[in-house]
Amino acid sequence: MLGDTAMNPNKALWEKGDFTRIAATMRDSGSELVRSLGVTTGTEVLDLGCGDGTTALPAAEMGANVLGVDIASNLVAAGSARAAFAGLANLQFQEGDASNLDGMANERFDLVVSIFGAMFAPRPMDVAREMVRVTKPGGRIVMGNWIPGDPTLVAQILKISAAYTPPPPEGFVSPVTWGVEANVRERFGAAGISDDRITCERATYVFRHPGPPDELVDAFRLFYGPTMNAFAAAEQDGRSGALRDELVALFDAQNQGGADDTVIPATFLKVVVRKP
Repeated sequence: MLGDTAMNPNKALWEKGDFTRIAATMRDSGSELVRSLGVTTGTEVLDLGCGDGTTALPAAEMGANVLGVDIASNLVAAGSARAAFAGLANLQFQEGDASNLDGMANERFDLVVSIFGAMFAPRPMDVAREMVRVTKPGGRIVMGNWIPGDPTLVAQILKISAAYTPPPPEGFVSPVTWGVEANVRERFGAAGISDDRITCERATYVFRHPGPPDELVDAFRLFYGPTMNAFAAAEQDGRSGALRDELVALFDAQNQGGADDTVIPATFLKVVVRKP
């Protein structure tokens, strides 16, 4: 275990549901992204906020030595089971906090990847510093971060959910602030990375589900921590039906598949940091 994960409030959030049910809809895009990174045999990779291995598994299949780190013990267990089933001895999972990788050696990895993972950790300045610290000179950090106010799926799920939940505690920094380029540059700049070594561009992840959009809504309702919390809060004042209706309307409007085949693209900010 890296750092004191018990002190991280996100541990309860991500262990509450079963994100593997959502991750299953994201596998194709995870593999596609990893193929674009030039991973080769022997590349040392850290996948931070790895879930059950949507990007860690394809990286290991390409020959990299991969360590997946996640705050949620259930996702670490699920990833370990997937690695064992695939026979990937070059892929290990362990529990840890992206904002405190205490016990992890400096300059250990050629590539640090965090796709919709480290963005949810508290203390974003610490997250940037830790990612830079464990990256080798000449190595890269690649993040995928949801963008606040973006009209596509996940930003809208989070926006709708927030309208049904109590205000966050004082001092809370929204995860989607990682989707703002100026914030990315400020955070990595404070960690010693010059502006010219940071690139940001919009890219797309696609959610695929072999069924109608309302089934995918129910997967988010039952298994995705933020929407689970929103439904729990909405239930308290009799608004859970309204929340589900809003989400079904969103999913229906954005679905590019058929009535019984859900295909929904979601825009994110792809960040690449090159450590000198």
